[in-house]
Amino acid sequence: MDSGILDSAPLPRSFFDRPSHVVAPDLLGRVLVHGPVAVRLTEVEAYGGPGEDPAAHTYRGRTARNAVMFGPPGHLYVYFTYGMHFCANLVCLPEDHGSAVLLRAGEVVARADLARSRRSGGGDVNGDGPPAARRKPIADRDLARGPARLAVALGLAREHNGLDAVWEGSPAALPHFHETGDATRGSGGSGGDRPEHAAWLTGLPQGTVAVLGGRPAEADTIRSGPRTGISTAKDTPWRFWIDGDPTVSPFRAHAPRRRSTAATSVGEAPSS
Repeated sequence: MDSGILDSAPLPRSFFDRPSHVVAPDLLGRVLVHGPVAVRLTEVEAYGGPGEDPAAHTYRGRTARNAVMFGPPGHLYVYFTYGMHFCANLVCLPEDHGSAVLLRAGEVVARADLARSRRSGGGDVNGDGPPAARRKPIADRDLARGPARLAVALGLAREHNGLDAVWEGSPAALPHFHETGDATRGSGGSGGDRPEHAAWLTGLPQGTVAVLGGRPAEADTIRSGPRTGISTAKDTPWRFWIDGDPTVSPFRAHAPRRRSTAATSVGEAPSS
């Protein structure tokens, strides 16, 4: 992967201040950074607002659980599902509109070693601790292939719900980003006149996120279809992915299952 995508400027808030089904395909090829780990997005799903999208968490209005979705655009909405997984979304449209894009899959383009350790159950969100032994190593394509895996790889959990994913600093102040997760001054790490800034590229402060411009997917490579695993509004073609990318997750139709605090996607949230 061309490391130039990690030097790209952060997306402005105006990028997210649009309908979710417009933002969603435009997110493909963009890069989500959380600490030292970065993921190039390859699959996403859009969810609409209150009263318009039966599959959305906000369909019946604001609750304590979905309140972040009614906040400013560009913030993370992280929710817990099936009593075991976290999933991450990016809020769209102005405050009080209640819509978001679910981040379904991507390619880890920085610190795959840390993402693999997290997926293997070794090390905490800061990468501390020894990697856990596995019978079979996790393939690169599977590190963030699926919304729960993506959240684990990036170290996103309940405490990151509501974080602002829009970097407000000057793009000219961004340091160069390397596969090791180190940030150095100037292009190529050989020094330069750009000041050290954007501490999230080094993993500090913990819990800060940003979405870089990356390299948007070419229009002719973007595909769309029904969203995965939902039973309502299941034919709405708001799942978007990069055709042929090995990190895209397989489509699965809704299959009824016993659940208590479950939600299959951004849709079908239990009462809060």
